[in-house]
Amino acid sequence: MKRVLITGGAGFIGSSLADKLAEREDMEITIVDNLLTGDKRKIPNKDNVKFIKADVNNYEAMSSVFNVNGFDYVFHYAAVVGVKRTLENPIMVLDDIKGIENVLKLSKNTGVKRVFFSSSSEVYGEPVEFPQNEETTPLNSKLPYAIVKNIGEAYFRSYEREFGLPYTIFRFFNTYGPKQSKDFVISKFIASALKKDDITIYGDGSQTRTFCFVNDNVDACLATLFENKNINDTLNIGSDVEMSILELANKIIDITGSSSKIVHLPALKEGDMTRRHPDITKMRKLLNRDLLPVEEGIKKILEDTSYIL
Repeated sequence: MKRVLITGGAGFIGSSLADKLAEREDMEITIVDNLLTGDKRKIPNKDNVKFIKADVNNYEAMSSVFNVNGFDYVFHYAAVVGVKRTLENPIMVLDDIKGIENVLKLSKNTGVKRVFFSSSSEVYGEPVEFPQNEETTPLNSKLPYAIVKNIGEAYFRSYEREFGLPYTIFRFFNTYGPKQSKDFVISKFIASALKKDDITIYGDGSQTRTFCFVNDNVDACLATLFENKNINDTLNIGSDVEMSILELANKIIDITGSSSKIVHLPALKEGDMTRRHPDITKMRKLLNRDLLPVEEGIKKILEDTSYIL
């Protein structure tokens, strides 16, 4: 039996990871979440999954969790997320450095075999090359959220160098799916379209993103565990099909048959990068299949809109 900890496991990607792990009889999953943005409804209701409400930034609470359970693997996904939330609460974002330190220190001290870290495409800042490559693209992040992720990556590498604690770093690009909170772009646009409300876009909508369906994200990340790959490595997790935000809004209106109108708001002063386009060569090798097209992913969300309406 392998024991796995997922911090932030009541969140969108963390709970989706737990869903997949819980399908295996040889896995015992512990989810830790403070429920700041997580939702207990997202946690899989399985005999091999248990939930502990705790704050990963609290060392005493996490020390108890680690020492009682004796984990083999840790996925550290807990973080303050969302552009608006992270911009409005910079000190809360910076506090997440404590959680990174706690997870690494306790993993080292309790014999964890490998730690997995959810970093972000935001570490690239406003990119200077395309596609964004893990080894060659400079990291020029300036916002607190991105800086914390960058510091986190440095912590993971440093713990491996000094203590021999193996790691894998995932740089997540935009990921979407049925359990995503309604304050993220695809969920927000779909909810507005279904209600026939205006769909609001910051600026002219020419900023581009790539959108990765959550199953593709989870399958690639778990392949690094199950196939024992990408040890002490960093990899982009996302789609490489670029799309403007305006194009996305129009696509959702078309798929839903909505009469919603697109309304343009003033551009954000910070936090809305003009372009995202990752090199996902490593991810494609792990998946060994095509990624789900965004049109099909949107249709899957429409099959279960309980988290966004």
